[in-house]
Amino acid sequence: MKQVVQNYKSGELAVLDVPVPGCKPGGVLVRSAYSLISTGTELMKVSEAGMSMLGKARSRPDQVAKVVQSVATNGVPATYRKVMGKLDSYTPLGYSLCGVVEQVGTGIDDVKVGDLVACAGNEHALHAELNWVPKNLYARVPDGLAPRHAAFGTVGSIALQGVRRGESQLGDVALVIGLGLIGQLVVQLLTASGVRVVGADPDPVRCELAERLGAAACGDPASAAVEAAVTELTGGHGVDQVYLAAGGGSNQPVELAARLSRDRGRVVDIGKCRLDLPWNAYYEKELDVRFSRSYGPGRYDPEYELDGRDYPIGYVRWTERRNLACFLDLLARGRVDVEPLVSHIADFDDAVETYRRLKDGDLKAVAVLFRYPGHEVEAEAPAVTVPTVNVRRSPARAAKGPVRLAFAGAGNYATSMLLPHLAQRDGVELSTVVTTTALSAANAKRKFGFAEATTDLDAVLGDPSIDAVFVVTRHSSHAELTRRALLAGKAVFVEKPLALTEDELAGVLAAVEESGNDRLQVGFNRRFAPLLQEARKRFGARTGPASVRYLVNAGRLAHGSWYLQQGTEGSRFAGEGGHFIDTASWLLEADPVSVYAVATSGNEDLQVVLRYPDGSTATISYVTTGAPGFPKETLDLVADGKVLKLDDFVRASVFADGGVGRKRWVSSRLPKARDKGQNAELAAFIRAVRTGGPMPVPLESLVATTTATLAVQAGLVGGAPVTLARAR
Repeated sequence: MKQVVQNYKSGELAVLDVPVPGCKPGGVLVRSAYSLISTGTELMKVSEAGMSMLGKARSRPDQVAKVVQSVATNGVPATYRKVMGKLDSYTPLGYSLCGVVEQVGTGIDDVKVGDLVACAGNEHALHAELNWVPKNLYARVPDGLAPRHAAFGTVGSIALQGVRRGESQLGDVALVIGLGLIGQLVVQLLTASGVRVVGADPDPVRCELAERLGAAACGDPASAAVEAAVTELTGGHGVDQVYLAAGGGSNQPVELAARLSRDRGRVVDIGKCRLDLPWNAYYEKELDVRFSRSYGPGRYDPEYELDGRDYPIGYVRWTERRNLACFLDLLARGRVDVEPLVSHIADFDDAVETYRRLKDGDLKAVAVLFRYPGHEVEAEAPAVTVPTVNVRRSPARAAKGPVRLAFAGAGNYATSMLLPHLAQRDGVELSTVVTTTALSAANAKRKFGFAEATTDLDAVLGDPSIDAVFVVTRHSSHAELTRRALLAGKAVFVEKPLALTEDELAGVLAAVEESGNDRLQVGFNRRFAPLLQEARKRFGARTGPASVRYLVNAGRLAHGSWYLQQGTEGSRFAGEGGHFIDTASWLLEADPVSVYAVATSGNEDLQVVLRYPDGSTATISYVTTGAPGFPKETLDLVADGKVLKLDDFVRASVFADGGVGRKRWVSSRLPKARDKGQNAELAAFIRAVRTGGPMPVPLESLVATTTATLAVQAGLVGGAPVTLARAR
């Protein structure tokens, strides 16, 4: 196998062929997928190796002291041979990686061959194709987390342990000095903990990055900007904690820490910077200086790291292994985002050149990853299967007399956007409204003229006189209620989303297959909007691939909104994103074949790129941080020298190159109110139920849109395009 090594005497870096390590008891053999270069720790070691002997001695006075002691004990000749022998040997590099378990040693029962694990340790998580890793230095990677992101596990644990040592609390203000790799992670961890953060670094690019990742303000430590930000955020009292994540020989960080700390604040040293503490400044404020020892409790304890003896959780809550697992969990849940920190991914065979470029300054990076052979496709091409609709369709019966409707749910959307269009419609009878609370059912009955109000859904589903059921409840219940209504033989109109998980979608399709009832419509109303329908007609047919750009200025949710209950109701995009995917697919007359999604920190603003069979693409920008006064939805369709433009369902236009001159169509007038197609959609659904004709949107299209919407979350977690594979 191959491994990156360095000769500390000559400074030579090389990728050597070395024997494969054995799989000893108490650990696992891991084949590397990605390993992370620590641009701070490792480059410091690489730089030291290139120094003269005097330079090496000056940089490592601790080692010089050991040499002096050895001379006193063993004499000069023996000590010289020992030192030169050690210097003139190859030493390994690396300490943070992600890989696949290839062999399991005896005594290991928490992982199996094929599992993805993150590994730690400067003797066990090396830049090598294979590593033997003891039990307490690896953690299983959560499902869906990209291997290249999991490779940050060790440095994430270092940052996490530093934050723990600071004992931050909600509402605290912290100063992070040094915005390299560790500093950027500390910023995100503190922000996720409810702490407001000020960053200090002389590099404006790193300052800007930290602000994008959650810092309230950042600036050069030598400028007045940092002090002004601290004064503003703390009312002049000073920060509660200072995290020293800087390196180098300057004493500026510890002096700045003393100046900007509050009385009895805490200063936590995470990096390796000069620590000549100005006695008066630290004494007068009685500052608490703490050191953060690497990944956490257990580090440097051979019984813990090598023998696998864990510390009881009741006495040591966060060991280095538990820190590693915790950081991976934060990554998987989107609480920390490492993708913006990845400056460069290099093939493992190019390791020596990559180190040279970093050392010479040709490659300026926060984090660099080595990618190992055999993992490119496996790590970066996840796929989601679009379920096949298998149904022996039962003949659809036409309604006898008025179409009798039941509503499951009577919330804001139902009472404002659906029922007003149905209450006065000829040929429609509002039969029964079902809600979980008696009063809301009574209110809906009174306002819209339902014949009955009840809380008993089973009675409604068992009523043979009811032709169709509207499911307009909270998102988490849509799939189950739809499934039950289909099995009861009802036509179903369900508001988006149809399902929040692939299993829920599979359950709905199983009900279709079992019952033969495919009378289903999802509330994707925008394709029915008259203005958009007219614009597409004016745009005409196309011959080449098209590009759609869809900006959704979704805005902030009110505090307490149930849309914020992502654990039960799914993400905002899972709940609403199907609207925009369906609209794009309708405009392009096809279903997407892949989805790529990226997000800002915290997944507040999403960029979703859909690719279609003919090479067309649709980019949906779903943002929550825009100005509330800006229109919610703007859309452009470009193809064949033509442009269709939609301005928030208020005005539409089409521009075309007519050969002899430009042609332009603009909607003749501004509608009195935005018509997003609900009325036309309901009319089409009622007509299908009355006549027994096909549903307004084919079931295959509803399934494809739902699958693509679900794939967005998979893409965010995996950090790579998701292929939408059709089941055979």
